[in-house]
Amino acid sequence: MRKRQEAIKAGKRKIFSTLRKTKFCYATTCKASGAPKTVQQSIPIDCIFKDGIFQYSKIFSKTWRFSDINYEVASQADQEEMFLAHSAILNGLPTDALVKISSYNRQLVNSVFEQLAQPKTGIGFATYTRELEGLLSDKMAESNNIVHDKFITVSAVKKNISEARAYFARIGSDLASDFKRISSQTTELGCKERLNIFYEFFRGNDEGEFNFNLKHAMARGAHFKDYICPDSIEFKKDHIRIGDKYARVLFLKEYPSFLKDDLLSQLTDFSRSMMVSIDIQTIPTAEAVKDIQKKLLAIETDITKWQQKQNMNNNFSATIPYELEQMRSETKEFMDDITIFTYIVRFPKNM
Repeated sequence: MRKRQEAIKAGKRKIFSTLRKTKFCYATTCKASGAPKTVQQSIPIDCIFKDGIFQYSKIFSKTWRFSDINYEVASQADQEEMFLAHSAILNGLPTDALVKISSYNRQLVNSVFEQLAQPKTGIGFATYTRELEGLLSDKMAESNNIVHDKFITVSAVKKNISEARAYFARIGSDLASDFKRISSQTTELGCKERLNIFYEFFRGNDEGEFNFNLKHAMARGAHFKDYICPDSIEFKKDHIRIGDKYARVLFLKEYPSFLKDDLLSQLTDFSRSMMVSIDIQTIPTAEAVKDIQKKLLAIETDITKWQQKQNMNNNFSATIPYELEQMRSETKEFMDDITIFTYIVRFPKNM
């Protein structure tokens, strides 16, 4: 009888232990895969710092704005030099970082032109003010009042904010020197400037200038997401409704083997508020060489099988198909580029 009671107690302890483990796993799974219940939860930012570093979970990120260059009007030799310099910028990024290059088309409001054209002091400048307003309006009307901004965002997993600051300080110095080689200047974005990008994207310029003070917001106990989030976000099957506006996300699913250098400019040459992003994940050269060697081995295997099939048909003079020969030539050329220039960019698998 005593042994039976001990067995029953042991069974109950085992059942309760299983229930506790199941409850813990269920709670963890729901927290990771649960959908956001508020508009604020839809914005993946947990903490912001005054120097412009954002934190989400254990991932820290920082953004720099870089100026555009005269690539299209440059000569062929200068374009090749700029392209190689751009490759050197990407090659200099650390392998533990995820880089996002964004081109943001934003629309200016008429109040901006009034501030630029209206003189602060002086009398009798009405004629010149009207003329300047006309010039600015005609110039901006050609692009529907659209301004193009270029950003580069670097994200990495770090233990704390001190380690993240030292990490981004080193990257910022390298980016400034690398972009300077192609006559482009980088500007580090602070906390308010990064939040302003979200504010303009979600709310637009209809509600006026973005007014945010981190010190005052902390004193009032207000959350920073309340300043940038829209009134509502609805995720539909083929579009997103942000407040009273509609948006759609498109991604490049397939791309050819060769791309023109004006692909990005063609994608961003629209007189609409939009953002085009390119995610770049750098990998070590050794890992890249292994991937290319596997690809090259698969191509050589296909060629060998094709030749054996032709030999079985007594066709000993058959030439290798053009598709297989081209794949082998391109793979070998890619291998030479990696081993010589030690540069590679891995695209997402769904592209």
